[in-house]
Amino acid sequence: MQITVAETKQRKSKPDDSNLGFGTIFTDHMFNMDYAPEKGWHNPRIEPYSPIIMDPATMVLHYGQGVFEGLKAYKTASGNIQLFRPEDNIKRLNRSARRLCIPEVDEAFLLDALKQLIGVEKDWVPGAPETSLYIRPTIIATDPFLGVRASHTYRLFIILSPVGAYYPEGFNPVKIWVTKDYVRAVRGGVGEAKTLGNYAASLLAGDEAHKEGYTQVLWLDGVEKKYLEEVGSMNIFFVIDGELITPSLNGSILPGITRNSVIQLAKLWDMKISERLISIDELVQAHAGGKLDEIFGSGTAAVISPVGEIKSGDQIFTVGGGEVGPMAKKFYSAITDIQYGRAEDPMGWVEPVA
Repeated sequence: MQITVAETKQRKSKPDDSNLGFGTIFTDHMFNMDYAPEKGWHNPRIEPYSPIIMDPATMVLHYGQGVFEGLKAYKTASGNIQLFRPEDNIKRLNRSARRLCIPEVDEAFLLDALKQLIGVEKDWVPGAPETSLYIRPTIIATDPFLGVRASHTYRLFIILSPVGAYYPEGFNPVKIWVTKDYVRAVRGGVGEAKTLGNYAASLLAGDEAHKEGYTQVLWLDGVEKKYLEEVGSMNIFFVIDGELITPSLNGSILPGITRNSVIQLAKLWDMKISERLISIDELVQAHAGGKLDEIFGSGTAAVISPVGEIKSGDQIFTVGGGEVGPMAKKFYSAITDIQYGRAEDPMGWVEPVA
């Protein structure tokens, strides 16, 4: 398919790179593509960023049939632009699509479309330290129909947003709150898909966590409510007695790209690492025994986010003296150095754009 390009006649003012928030500013253009059973995916186009007009009966609005991804473009010191593991994000988009009965997209074509869009918007990639261009590919069901079935038509779109740090704390320890009152997902559901309803399910607990002074919720499993799974916007890692531990993927945990990057680097560095069940009780006991060295989260938005405090029920405990731990520092430096071209890429993760 040939991608058509229609450039905007009214360019937006670009923000100050040194004062970016997250997800509030959007670039001049977006990518759009449509799906119909008789045509498949068709009409790929780059056009001015604009609202999507929907019928009030559009199925995504009523039944949540939609999936999305999140990745970033980075500017190197030499001015080049590069992506980090974009093929893996696109593969995960297709996995999520399969789970939501959405037609898959050609992965090579979508990567090329993404590169073309960034090429048009290359001046929007910020150059200040630790800033990037956040990329949000999304697919939504577009049939105007009130009835529970898979839609026949879809819209795929990609929007771009120049961003700074995801958390106001930046690369400093955050506080997380364990809830037993709510669950995010259960095995056999859609927890491992990056789909709309997963995030809606997390909002109430997240709001309660914020009222308690905590940044994010640490979710427990949805059956026994005792095994640690993931945080609202990131996977989670624990360093206990020198061993790096992360909950194993079980069907209710999102298979994070950054999570996988941490695991691969840990193996490259011959670290002791395991993917397994870990309960909140084990975590509390490890802390009581002086063996809980570190906790940190991993995700595209924050890359690595150290955790300095956890609240579970009436128990509040500080991790690592409330300071950033050495493993969090090591992984953060290694991954961001690859992303920004400050270090060699031993894993073949970087995809040049321009």
